[in-house]
Amino acid sequence: MKHIVAGIIAHVDAGKTTLSESLLYRAGELRKLGRVDNGDAFLDSDDLEKKHGITIFSHQANLHYHNLDLTLLDTPGHVDFASQTEAVLSVLDYAILVISATDGIQGHTRTLWRLLERYHVPTFVFVNKMDMDRADKQQVLDQLQTVFSQGCIDFSTGKTELSDDANEEIAMRNDTVLESFLDIGNLDEDTVQQMIKRREVFPCYFGAALKVAGIDPFLDGIERWTSETEVKPDFAARVFKISHDEKGERLTWVRVTGGTLATKAILLEDQKANQLRVYDGAKFTVQQNITDGGVCAITGLTGTYPGQGLGDEADGATPSIQPVLNYALDPKGQDIHVCLTALRQLEDEDPQLHVSWSSHLQEIRVQIMGEIQLEILQQILLEQFNLDVGFGEGSILYKETITQPVEGVGHFEPLRHYSEVHLLLQPAPKGSSLTFDTQCALDVLGKNWQHQVLTNLRSKEHLGVLVGAPITDMQITLVGGKASNVHSVGGDFREATWRAVRQGLMMLKERGGCQLLEPWYQFRLEVGQDQVGRAMNDIQKMSGSFDTPEMTSNDDGALTTLTGVAPVSEMQDYAQEVRAYTHGKGQLECVIGGYQACHNADEVIEKLKYNPTSDLENTPDSVFCAHGAGYPVSWDEVPRMAHVEYTYSLDTLKNK
Repeated sequence: MKHIVAGIIAHVDAGKTTLSESLLYRAGELRKLGRVDNGDAFLDSDDLEKKHGITIFSHQANLHYHNLDLTLLDTPGHVDFASQTEAVLSVLDYAILVISATDGIQGHTRTLWRLLERYHVPTFVFVNKMDMDRADKQQVLDQLQTVFSQGCIDFSTGKTELSDDANEEIAMRNDTVLESFLDIGNLDEDTVQQMIKRREVFPCYFGAALKVAGIDPFLDGIERWTSETEVKPDFAARVFKISHDEKGERLTWVRVTGGTLATKAILLEDQKANQLRVYDGAKFTVQQNITDGGVCAITGLTGTYPGQGLGDEADGATPSIQPVLNYALDPKGQDIHVCLTALRQLEDEDPQLHVSWSSHLQEIRVQIMGEIQLEILQQILLEQFNLDVGFGEGSILYKETITQPVEGVGHFEPLRHYSEVHLLLQPAPKGSSLTFDTQCALDVLGKNWQHQVLTNLRSKEHLGVLVGAPITDMQITLVGGKASNVHSVGGDFREATWRAVRQGLMMLKERGGCQLLEPWYQFRLEVGQDQVGRAMNDIQKMSGSFDTPEMTSNDDGALTTLTGVAPVSEMQDYAQEVRAYTHGKGQLECVIGGYQACHNADEVIEKLKYNPTSDLENTPDSVFCAHGAGYPVSWDEVPRMAHVEYTYSLDTLKNK
């Protein structure tokens, strides 16, 4: 049988889980259809999911249909849990993107489409809720082709073969295929499969999952137009999820991408795969072997994380969806260390929580995407760990970057120790995070010491000097340094490396070359025409901007849609205002659009009053030695006292 792993993704309330239910039902895997609103959907098995009526965790189901062996991974639809959806994308053969016929492409749908592009996932589109009065097939198809790709083509035409119009549309997506099509007048099945695989074509189907309408043609289409992914010969697998079962057993969920995974196989140092569980909803079977293409949950592993490669599989890309809000835990009299232990387990499942503990303040902080996630987090702590806790007022997660290059120097020379490191810090493209390289000759600094520098650069989250926020979008290159044959040890280069980063940042701060970043929303605001003036004025007051308004209409009359960007700090509570002044008829949709320059940087810097020279864990100062004793040297005095000449002059850096 053809084995395919497909993930179902969608904006919340598009009917994603209902579609999963209908696919399982028509394939004969379920005797009875469950419903999300009744709390008996096969894949929304968690109590919290039943309570809220949304998918919170990714789930696995398996179905067989004719010659198709399909593993379905149902993913969360709410934007607050998008990081879990992103983790699943890296292990998929295909994605099934569900669109509501009545709502069309929504804000989070655009985010999902960008993620599908980033992970190069071939995609089928199922337009759901076609039974609703306002559903217009052509209108939705036109929107898909305009907003997403001209390759979104109706594959539901014709009972057994694609229509001539569909074949022509498919051929037009590739010049070589079009030339062949014009010569012979048809397309062979393999050509269409390969075009779908290359994301040149996106088959679109239409139906109503709740009424099981259009499900059989869709299953037929998946069986016919998919092809198995080429696999590696030796064992390889990628982790896409960490969870704990009801007994507290830690589960590492993997997709096997090559070879065979066997029970008791040693996967990490001395850690064995104790059990291989293949889940189907909430139930599982234990198997002795999982062959390439299979999905399973492994017991017995610790320290694994989403995106990790096992065997011959490389680690995946750094997640693009990052939390933008920071909350402090209110233990409400609970033991703070018990709370920390529980949150550490939840962070193990979702590393994006970034749980931090301040022993000085006796405070725990977590990073999250939004208030729905915060509400769910509180309920998980209560139901799984019996911890009734709260959270204080949220704050924005700022980041910092640089706008100019600089050569930073760190020197560490207490008695019987020695190291000096020169690092070139350069601005990098937006969204590139931190990258590391070396351009230092081996006769200047030996290979072992260079390895120490690069390892230490990667081992720490580097903080900026404006407000102490994480640094991003910066290239760090080792360009020089010095070691002692007698006194240098590895720890010396850790100290010199970290100090060099901070010293360079302090030099840039003095030159105005540091920049504060904040998260911005991409928003879509729909209001009545008589409320447009108010909406535009509000957006401008929030330091936002918008494109040319679009005029539409519905049963309630004329509408205006504004799309644009605005700071999260200004717009995060605006939805309540919209509901108030439009009497519940206006709609505001926001998705995180990434980080941009902070709109009120001076105000934020003044309010937070961060003192970079007092942050002893991230000091920019160096340590030199004289008269048999080490002594501290301020960062601004380091250039004068450095033992190694600077690689770049200030004039040279200005031209880089």
